[in-house]
Amino acid sequence: MSVYSMTGFASAVASVPEHSGEASDDADSSSTTRSAANTATKPPTGGVGAELRSVNSRFLDLSFKLSDEFRALEPALRDLLTASFRRGKIELKMQPQRPVETAWPQPQADQLHSLARLEGMVQNWLPKATPLSVNEIMNWCRTAGPIAKLEEVALEAARQSIEGLLEARQREGKRLVAILVERLNGLKALAEQATPLVPQAVQRQQERFVQRYKEALEAVGGSITEEAAQERALGEAAAYALRIDVDEELTRLKAHLDEIARLLKKGGEVGKRLDFLIQELHREANTLGSKAAALELTQISVEMKVLIEQMREQVQNIE
Repeated sequence: MSVYSMTGFASAVASVPEHSGEASDDADSSSTTRSAANTATKPPTGGVGAELRSVNSRFLDLSFKLSDEFRALEPALRDLLTASFRRGKIELKMQPQRPVETAWPQPQADQLHSLARLEGMVQNWLPKATPLSVNEIMNWCRTAGPIAKLEEVALEAARQSIEGLLEARQREGKRLVAILVERLNGLKALAEQATPLVPQAVQRQQERFVQRYKEALEAVGGSITEEAAQERALGEAAAYALRIDVDEELTRLKAHLDEIARLLKKGGEVGKRLDFLIQELHREANTLGSKAAALELTQISVEMKVLIEQMREQVQNIE
C-alpha cells in the first residue's frame, strides 16, 4: 500500500455528451420540422470544470467554491471527498465551462414567451416594477438552458479531479518516503557511532578517578591504604557509569527507527503514528544529549536532533 502526501493539486473538465431532441408523436409535421431544426442549430453547451487543492491538516477539512448552478450538489460532493480522503485541508472549485460561441446563447422563442408572460403578470400586480433589461434576459436564457442541468456532468468532473488528486498525492508520498528513509539511515548510523562511546567514556573516567585518589593518597602521607583508595575510585566510576548510561535510550531509539521503517513499507494512513514516533525520537535524542559524557556524544545528539526535525517537517505532510 502506498504512502500518500496531503499536498497536491488536480483539475478536470467533463464535457456535456452530445444528444439531439426528439419531437413528440402527437405533434403535427410542421411543428416536428421546426423542433428538429431548432435542435440541430443549438450550439454545444460546454461542460464543467473542477479544481482540487490540498494541503496538510490534522483532520479532514473540506471547503467548496461552487458557482450557483452547483450549490445543491455540495452534499454529494462532500460524500465523494470523504470516501477518498482521510486527512488534509481540501478545497474544491467548480464552475461551468462554456464555449466562447455559447457565452451568450441565442434566446429561444419559448423562453422569450415565458419571460414576457411572467413580466406581464408581475406588472399587473406591481405596476411600478422595472421592466427586464436585455442583459437580464440574456443571463436568464443562459442559466435556464441545458447548462443549468449538469449535475451528472459536474459529479463526473469531481470524480476525475479526485482521481487526479489521489495520483498527485501518491507521487508526492513516494518522494516523502525517499526523504524519510534517507534520514532513517542517517539516524541508524549515528546510533551505531554512539554505542561504543559510552564504555570508552567510562574507562577514561575510571582512570581519572584512580589517578586522583592516588594523588590524594600521596598528599595525606599514606593514612589511607592504596587498596582502599582504588576501591573508592572504582565505586565512583561505577556510579558515574550508571549516570551516563544511554544504552536504554539507544535501544529505544533503534526500536522507534525500525517501527518507522515498517510503517513506511506498510503504507496507508500512517501519518499520525509517524508523528507520534517522531516525538519519541526527539525525546530519546534529548536524553542522550543530557547524559553525554563526551564531546562526541554531544555532537551525535545534535546531529540526531537535526535529522529528526527534518523528518518531522516531512511527516506532517503524510496522510
